Amino acid sequence: MDVVIYVLERKGTAEIGDERRAVRADTLIEIPARIPHRWINESKGLLRILVMTTPRPTESTKLL
Repeated sequence: MDVVIYVLERKGTAEIGDERRAVRADTLIEIPARIPHRWINESKGLLRILVMTTPRPTESTKLL
């Protein structure tokens, strides 16, 4: 299942596989299936993101 993430508010860092990139509001990120990823909030408020998966998940996901 592929994941698309849209950053709604604030800024932070996205770690996707071996890559690390700064992200901020109005950023869209595509993550291929089965690639480990995590988010680091680097703002004083909540880092708000919208997560969309395609196709509909058929198995549970693990949180890091």
